[in-house]
Amino acid sequence: MYGCAMSNHTAHSETTGPAVSGVQSVDRAVSVLEILAQRGEAGVSEVAAEIDVHKSTAFRLLGALEARGLAEQTAERGKYRLGFGIVRLAGAVTGRLDITQQGRPVCERLSEEIGETVNIAVLQEQYAVNLHQVHGPGAVGTHNWVGQLTPPHATSSGKILLAHLTEERRTEVLAVSGLRKLTSRTLTSRAKLEKNLAEARERGYAVTLEELELGLHALAAPVRSREGEVIAALSASGPAYRFTEERLHQIAPAVVEGAEEISRRMGCPG
Repeated sequence: MYGCAMSNHTAHSETTGPAVSGVQSVDRAVSVLEILAQRGEAGVSEVAAEIDVHKSTAFRLLGALEARGLAEQTAERGKYRLGFGIVRLAGAVTGRLDITQQGRPVCERLSEEIGETVNIAVLQEQYAVNLHQVHGPGAVGTHNWVGQLTPPHATSSGKILLAHLTEERRTEVLAVSGLRKLTSRTLTSRAKLEKNLAEARERGYAVTLEELELGLHALAAPVRSREGEVIAALSASGPAYRFTEERLHQIAPAVVEGAEEISRRMGCPG
């Protein structure tokens, strides 16, 4: 599989001289990790044949991965397998995967109940990023927000996540993201945003009314870890003509309850 996918690319690079680009090296190193993951263990010759490089190149790649703890030699010298450094890297996303897994049934039930789109989002650097989305039976359109980076000051998920940061951390995030005007209703004043966030903390959910896109309303509630830290947001959004401000507040308890259920699933005692 790997040989077919990379044979032309790597064969060409072997003939272009001793200098191998950083991108090619990374590409090959990732391919080696994939081979070890698929086979369990592999020798230098096997790796070299699989990615179509000289044995010396495969040896250097494996040596670099071994130095980083991403690969290790087995009891049988010359054979390599994945190292425990992989666990360290995987740990960086495990929490997010858990949120998606634990939140999926809640999102499905909630979207069916309220008839609108439901999302789970987290804060990544200066953005609110959607990890999971479920369209309700009444959802209009099929816009996919999963993976999209959205400005936290203009989204309900971003607001509830900002609201539970320390003031220092919130200042850092907003200094990078800015308070860009996206619609005529976007909050671009730090003072007005802080007041809005204080209200969100007090009532337990944040609201956006056409602040990201005209015609789009949304609300979001916080999801907490077992330590009680806010780690994600559960949101519901819909068209302003149907998902009115009045209805938005009416269904807020259901969204808050859904977020609390995901929190319990994540180990939060409540």
